[in-house]
Amino acid sequence: MDRLTALKVFREVVELRSFAAAARHLRLSPAAISKNIGELEAHLAVRLLNRTTRRMSLTEAGSRYYDQIARVLDELEEADNSLGPLQQMPSGLLRVSAPTTLTLICLSSALPKFLSRYPKLTLDLRMDDRRVNLVEEGFDIAIRASDSLEDSGLIARRLMTMPHVVCGAPSYLERFSAPAAPEDLKDHSCIQFTLSGHVDDWEFRNADRSVRVPINGRYKVTSSLAVRDALRAGFGLSLIPLAYVREDIEQGRLRTVLDDWSAVELAVHAVYPSRRYVIAKVRAFLDFLVDELSDGPYRNAIPPGARTSNESP
Repeated sequence: MDRLTALKVFREVVELRSFAAAARHLRLSPAAISKNIGELEAHLAVRLLNRTTRRMSLTEAGSRYYDQIARVLDELEEADNSLGPLQQMPSGLLRVSAPTTLTLICLSSALPKFLSRYPKLTLDLRMDDRRVNLVEEGFDIAIRASDSLEDSGLIARRLMTMPHVVCGAPSYLERFSAPAAPEDLKDHSCIQFTLSGHVDDWEFRNADRSVRVPINGRYKVTSSLAVRDALRAGFGLSLIPLAYVREDIEQGRLRTVLDDWSAVELAVHAVYPSRRYVIAKVRAFLDFLVDELSDGPYRNAIPPGARTSNESP
């Protein structure tokens, strides 16, 4: 058995989900594909794939083995590419996990430009607010917005800081007086984003003091976009990243309150598994993230004239 060939065959079968497609891509016969998979399973003494005439799926052992060998093959390809500057073009499958709202608002419109820049690269982007396990689930890189990063053995690169604001619709502020201090939020309808680290209390600071205010609203939701919809509808006030409501503030659909107080700021990081070096496709995506986020409009202050005072509009 040519073990390297068998590993490449196994990876292609998994990623293309087809013996026939793998055979076409590798320019091997279907019999050669089956032979390599069979010899690899015999060598490992474990079944890697469940296969019938209609479908193919990974076994638990196969899934674990794929996660490991995919990284080995990537690093081997990177080592080969490092020998010549003409071979430095990122290629292969790049698997990325990213928060849904952050991606839709700050990144998704620029992704076609990134892919056009690297025609040999395939992007598998999973938008999910769940915190994935990069190693176990086979992701190359993840974007995370958090008050703090856990010590996970991952390498983290800071991309930007997301300031938060408290805001509401003019229609809501016409019915209720804007809060003059954070403690006044107890008298308001507050919309809570339940996946944040500050769902049940909001913290504020000014020059004199800091205060943590308990929040117990009637509407709790796992989507920042749903929070924004409720704000636009005049349902209440919420603490939300400025990036998500910046356009609404500029257009007058929403107005900020508690402008003399600073609220929470979230650091956005790109995290990836610790390796001896970063392979080309990950390095290229990291550079793209830095270009798009570090100096972008999403971290800027609220535009002049967009804030509201404590007076009703």
